Amino acid sequence: MNKTTVEGNLIAQPLKLADLAVYQTHSIVSREIIKKATGTVTVFAFDAGEGLSEHTAPFDALVYALEGRGEIMISETWHTVREGDMIIMPANRPHAVKATDRFKMLLVLVK
Repeated sequence: MNKTTVEGNLIAQPLKLADLAVYQTHSIVSREIIKKATGTVTVFAFDAGEGLSEHTAPFDALVYALEGRGEIMISETWHTVREGDMIIMPANRPHAVKATDRFKMLLVLVK
């Protein structure tokens, strides 16, 4: 019996996070892999030049770069993140994301 699900959150075998969201031309693709009352875990795939506009969130979030290169703005300061880098976006501080190249990231939101 295959125990792998993503939306149902039960993953009983190893998976490559970067494979869970596939690039699409001129788009942002996201796939939520855990959704609980205590937070969420989501994989994003950004085509080059795509991004998320400035916004705030009431919870801390951790971004881990899976592939490519992106720019993360936190409180008006831009930070470059590349594969293997991580950055924490503190709660209630404005932030944005822009893919410099094709870019995949893992977003862990902690409530």
